Amino acid sequence: MEDVFNWQINRNMKYPYPAAMPEKQFAAVFDINKCIGCQTCSITCKTTWTAGRGQEYMFWNNVESKPYGGYPLYWDSKLLEKIGGGKWNNNTYEGKTIFEKAAEENKSVEGFLPALEDWSYPNMGEDEISGGDVKQGMHIESLPHPIWFFYLPRICNHCSYPACVAACPRQSVYKRPEDGIVLIDQSRCQGYRQCVSGCPYKKPMYNATTNRSEKCVACYPKTEVSLHTQCMEHCIGKIRTQGWLSQPDKADPSNPIDYLVHIKKIALPLYPQFGTQPNIYYIPPIHVPSPYLVQMFGTGVDAAIKAYKAAPSDTTLKGLLVLFGSCAELMTKFEVKNDIAIGYNSKGDVVAQAPIVEPNVIREHYDKARDVYRLDVT
Repeated sequence: MEDVFNWQINRNMKYPYPAAMPEKQFAAVFDINKCIGCQTCSITCKTTWTAGRGQEYMFWNNVESKPYGGYPLYWDSKLLEKIGGGKWNNNTYEGKTIFEKAAEENKSVEGFLPALEDWSYPNMGEDEISGGDVKQGMHIESLPHPIWFFYLPRICNHCSYPACVAACPRQSVYKRPEDGIVLIDQSRCQGYRQCVSGCPYKKPMYNATTNRSEKCVACYPKTEVSLHTQCMEHCIGKIRTQGWLSQPDKADPSNPIDYLVHIKKIALPLYPQFGTQPNIYYIPPIHVPSPYLVQMFGTGVDAAIKAYKAAPSDTTLKGLLVLFGSCAELMTKFEVKNDIAIGYNSKGDVVAQAPIVEPNVIREHYDKARDVYRLDVT
């Protein structure tokens, strides 16, 4: 095991390989507050990548309802139980990561292989609320809500310390140095499923027809030409934005992903205590009680929600949130000028532009110039 620094848990940790950061890192931010669970992202991914034989059960992109949903079943609670839940001291994680827990038994990664049936219920727990029943005439005015659920969209996290890479005995899983995308070399894979067992997010999946494991490829043919992935582009709720993430000490305030993750710190990693340094980030839901969110996104939850709720008076943040899902091209820089949010591609060309306040026009019910009433009287 090598000593590597994981900034998400604010300490060094053990990992089977030396740290090897890519030239740039594929990353994305999902605003859970806007997700309506329509599954458009799941379907557009499936029709693009997993429509073949042996892939019938695969959803490289899935959306599950929390707290009761999971694909595969109980993927997160089973692993949390194995590593002991974990303990935080302010922003430093003092529990064991999946690599440190595995080292106690001379293994590379702590994990488990889901049963085949566990993949059979992608909508288990959908829309089930936590906190009690909805009473007749019930009206909720305060935050957080006493009863709640939320949608959690998930793809491969293309982690900086991938557990699938650490677990593969064939070295068929690799992280590309040019963009940080994690792929499985199908010519080397022998279907041992160690990557399925090792990945804490259970995003590699086994194809019994080809006897190979497969996973989300970050739509690399599109990403390589600076286009959004299928799931990002087709999200009708415009909850996603994709780009490149810098290391914390090199954060660029004009980079949309850096701004949300490093500058404003409103976008947080999913289960940072696992230790893989995932690169898909989430703006946590404001209506959910903090203790549940802390065990899911770490100790920055309360500050993140406070900053997000202040967005109406934060012109820069509001402008960036308006630009989510507003163009097909990758937006590598942004700015807000004269209440107009502007996104630029890597060449400096404008790829998105939107007012941060929608024009509000009130028309009188009677138009004197045309002598006509505009009320619907039918």
